[in-house]
Amino acid sequence: MGTKRQITEYLDIDLEKELWCCNRCGHELISARENYKKGCRVYVRKDPNTIYNSPLKGPFSFAPDPTWAMLVEFYCPGCGVMVENEMLPPGHPVTHDIELDIDKLKEKYLSSETDKPARK
Repeated sequence: MGTKRQITEYLDIDLEKELWCCNRCGHELISARENYKKGCRVYVRKDPNTIYNSPLKGPFSFAPDPTWAMLVEFYCPGCGVMVENEMLPPGHPVTHDIELDIDKLKEKYLSSETDKPARK
């Protein structure tokens, strides 16, 4: 069955190697005991107006005020798929949104692999 488990749409965890991996290309990002975002390529859109196309004419739009918000995008360095994005106040540190109990996951999935009878 393998040692990878899907965590999000674009993010897997390799339990044997204890690594975050891209679900699309398999690129190994960083240790699963760290924030996966540290292993991604990062693009900071300091002006949200670059992605919010406003149907309104004039100074108003539906985009957040760039003095209050910036969009941070995280990409796989292997294939370029966007793994995650988040809206943050300028200067705010990147969030650590997923923290797994690696030892429990390994116990659950890796031990179940060895307990299964061999197929004939």
